[in-house]
Amino acid sequence: MNTSAHADHADHTDHAPVVTAVDHRTAVAAETARFVAAVKDADLATAVPSCPGWTLADLVRHTGGVQRWFSTLLLARVQEPPRTREVDLRLPEREDGYADWLAESASVAADAFAATDPDLPMWAWGVDQHARFWARRMLFETLLHRADAELASGLRPAIDRALAVDGIDEFLVNLPFATFFAPKVANLRGPDRTIRFHTTDGDDTTDGDDAWLVRLRPDGFGLDCAHPATGTADATVRGTAADLLLLVYGRLPYQAEALAHDGDEHLLADWFANSAF
Repeated sequence: MNTSAHADHADHTDHAPVVTAVDHRTAVAAETARFVAAVKDADLATAVPSCPGWTLADLVRHTGGVQRWFSTLLLARVQEPPRTREVDLRLPEREDGYADWLAESASVAADAFAATDPDLPMWAWGVDQHARFWARRMLFETLLHRADAELASGLRPAIDRALAVDGIDEFLVNLPFATFFAPKVANLRGPDRTIRFHTTDGDDTTDGDDAWLVRLRPDGFGLDCAHPATGTADATVRGTAADLLLLVYGRLPYQAEALAHDGDEHLLADWFANSAF
C-alpha cells in the first residue's frame, strides 16, 4: 500500500475517536519478528501471488521502507501532508541482509514510538489525527505483508483475533479517505445500499457479534455505527475475523469456501472491485 501521497480529504471532525484495546506499538514488533522468521531462510526471488508482480524481496523492501518512513513522520511531528517521502532506508546492497534489515526497521520504529506521545496531534491521511494513527497503520501494513510472505511460502497465516477485528475496523474507517492513492474508492457510492461484515468466531465476551455495516450513499460511503449487527443489509459476508481481514484487503475472494455471503452479489462484486488498496 502506498500511503505517502499528498491528500486533500474530507474533514474528520464528525468521526468519533478511535478506541481499541490493541497495543499497536508492541504488535508492530511482534508482527515484524514473525515476518523476519518467514523470510529468513526463504528464496527472496519467490513470487508473492497476493501482491502480483512482487517478490519476497519487494515485500521486505516495501514493509521496512514503510516502517522507516512512518517513523520519520512521527519524529518530525508532521502537521501537514509531507512534500516528499525521501528517507535514508539504509538498505543492504545484498539481499541476504534483508531479513536483518527488516528486524532493524522495527527497532527504528520502536525508537520513534518511544519518542512520540501517541496522543500528540499530527497530520494523518485517515480519520485519527494523532500520532497513534501511524502506529496503527504501520501495524496493519506489517501484519498483512507478513501474511503475504507466509502465503507465498504455501503457509496459512495465523492472525490473532483481536488484531484482526481491529484491522477490519481500521481499514473500513479509513477507506473513505484513501482516494488520493486508491482512486477507485471514489466509485463506492449508491442509493442507500448496505453491506455487512460479520464475524463468526466470537468468544463468551463477543458472541461473534463483531460487525460493521457499510452504507453507500449517492455522495460516498461510510460506516453506520448505530446498529452494525442488527437489521437487514443488502449484502452480508460472514467469516472468522482473520478471514474477514484477509477479505477486505483482497487476500481472499468473497466467494472463498472459508466465507459465507448472501444478498446482492452485484453489490459485493462492485465493492471488492473498487475497495482494494
